[in-house]
Amino acid sequence: MNNIPKKPITKRFQTFALSGYIGLLVLMPLWLFVLAPREGYSTGFVFAVYILPLLLPLKGVIQDKPYTYAWANFVVMLYFIHGLTMLWVSPDELLLALLELFFASLMFIGCTYYARHRGQELGLKIRKLKEDLAEEKAAHEHQDKS
Repeated sequence: MNNIPKKPITKRFQTFALSGYIGLLVLMPLWLFVLAPREGYSTGFVFAVYILPLLLPLKGVIQDKPYTYAWANFVVMLYFIHGLTMLWVSPDELLLALLELFFASLMFIGCTYYARHRGQELGLKIRKLKEDLAEEKAAHEHQDKS
């Protein structure tokens, strides 16, 4: 199934997604453990809250699964919100917050459109609720006739 070649636009969005993802994977530990460690928080806590969520989609990204790219957007929103918050509360970390926002935005845009384009290339689609309801209704009507 993954033997279907990727169109150039699909490859471009995958590059965006991967660039943003790798950027966050490098930036966050560097920022939180080296450049501006969080005082008053244990290393385990910082890892669990800021690094671990980034590792959740890693396997699916490596396996090139469009569905993983789609749901990874839920994870990347944490970093987008964190970056916006840091802009507001910590002006001395402005550059790091802007980098986080850049990488999160790049990943979000890349994941969104990569999942869409690659899904279309592979013939994948998310079923619509009305299709599910119609199918369920037909099954119940068939049972009632039996």
